[in-house]
Amino acid sequence: MTDASPEAVKESAQSESFGGHARTVMGFTLLSRISGLLRDAVCSRVFGAGAEWSAFVTAFIIPNLFRRLFGEGAISAAFIPEYARLSERDPALAHRFASLTVGALAVFLSLLVLIVELALIVVLGLLPEGSAGRLTLVLAIVMLPFMPLVCITAMLGGMLQSHGRFVPHAASPILLNVMMAGSAAMAAWWWGLSVRDGVVVVAVSVLVAGFAQVGWCLWSLRGIAIWTRAVSDAAGLFRSMLLRMGPVIIGMGTLQLGTLIDGVLAGYPVLFGATLPGGRAYPMDEGSASVLFYASRLYQFPLGVFGIAIATAVFPALARAAANALNFRLTLSRSVRLSLFIGIPATVGIMLVSKDLATAIYRGGAFSDDDVARTSATLSMYALAIWAYSLTHVLTRAFYAVGMTKVPMRVGLVTVLANVCGSIVLMWWLQERGLALATAIAACGQTLALSVLAMRLLVRNDGAGTERVDAGAARSVMLTVGWSVLMVACILVVQRMTAGLLPGGAWSGSLVALARDVGLGAAIYLGGAVVMRRPELWWLLERPAKRGSGTE
Repeated sequence: MTDASPEAVKESAQSESFGGHARTVMGFTLLSRISGLLRDAVCSRVFGAGAEWSAFVTAFIIPNLFRRLFGEGAISAAFIPEYARLSERDPALAHRFASLTVGALAVFLSLLVLIVELALIVVLGLLPEGSAGRLTLVLAIVMLPFMPLVCITAMLGGMLQSHGRFVPHAASPILLNVMMAGSAAMAAWWWGLSVRDGVVVVAVSVLVAGFAQVGWCLWSLRGIAIWTRAVSDAAGLFRSMLLRMGPVIIGMGTLQLGTLIDGVLAGYPVLFGATLPGGRAYPMDEGSASVLFYASRLYQFPLGVFGIAIATAVFPALARAAANALNFRLTLSRSVRLSLFIGIPATVGIMLVSKDLATAIYRGGAFSDDDVARTSATLSMYALAIWAYSLTHVLTRAFYAVGMTKVPMRVGLVTVLANVCGSIVLMWWLQERGLALATAIAACGQTLALSVLAMRLLVRNDGAGTERVDAGAARSVMLTVGWSVLMVACILVVQRMTAGLLPGGAWSGSLVALARDVGLGAAIYLGGAVVMRRPELWWLLERPAKRGSGTE
């Protein structure tokens, strides 16, 4: 038996290092998502699922799309690999490249916002006072400047990640959530404003939060970044990044584009009324956009905390490992295993507790039992593909790490087309549930296609140890599925045994039931991971896998 070479030891350490970063990102993203749930709990009780909140959700589609798309890595996916390589080879050029990229995007997006704002103001004058459509445009005008701010924040966050500082960007959404929740609470319970005026106050808080996020990231970059106007020698690198950015945005943005499509279809009654041209009734009402928003917020909780956090942390490691086939395969395998280790139980778990979860978070105030029923049913449809949403983020970053940006772009285009067709068909039978189901089906298809292409194009059997990597991945997936099934079975049995013991109130009973199911599920699944000595658990805890795990 021979010892590993120093190079192999170094490569193994690099491939494992993302586990610690993933844990850091997950921790702060968890705090961010918890603050987001608190924000949504406040807003649901203040605004309910009526026309005014649907107007806010519809107006927030574009800036929120950019927040998710760029904040979750599209610009960073094109920017990080080049910036990371330059930071190691030529730090001065890296500073010039970053200065040019941030400055150019800020100017371009600001001009774009100005043009769109002027157009919206013109259209605003054509709409009648007091209409939901007019309120939607007013809110859009207020929040649209959030778009360049969130893009700048994403770019600055990518720079911080390249230097191993994941906390500021992962935690910056907390500012947005706190300001939105605070403004909603003050508008309703302190100032006593109407629902219509309250949503305008929340829209203003979104813009204020955008400036605060940029300021936090700039403050965190002090001593790391050197901003300069002498950027001429970085122009070629900037142009190359722009050419890569288009495919990256399309490839990584399909989930967000699916959400955008759902939002537009659900927001139609708010913008144009309850009937289609020709007099046919539209299949959804003014509350559909709100229901879709509240449901999407709940399925995005595990996705944001775990799935996107893993993908964010692994991307720099994949970029560094791209030149070494075995190290790249090992890093990709571990990131896929981590995504499924969390994504599969999250999928079945959210579906199992959807009603209690929606009740515990949203029920009360202006949010009715009917709103809960619609939200939980829509959540169950979205939750079908939580594992797929998580895995897609990892697989797309694997392609980008080796410069193959067009592969996920092509898959993404097909996914968007399938999502649009599915949404238009299913909404007539299932209303907002049909939109969520179409998004889930399209996401599963996208993940399966990317998995097949990754096996063909990214994973090569040209190095010692690849068979061991493949065997470990296969066994890991089987264990994840098996323990997830056992977890669900145990929860169902306990639900039946304790059904008559819960408190009588709808909210308190759902809260106790949710705590029971989540606690039991976590105990069974994580306990099984400890008993089976699953290395995925130790990677998350930044500990080496125990000997004898058999899945390395």
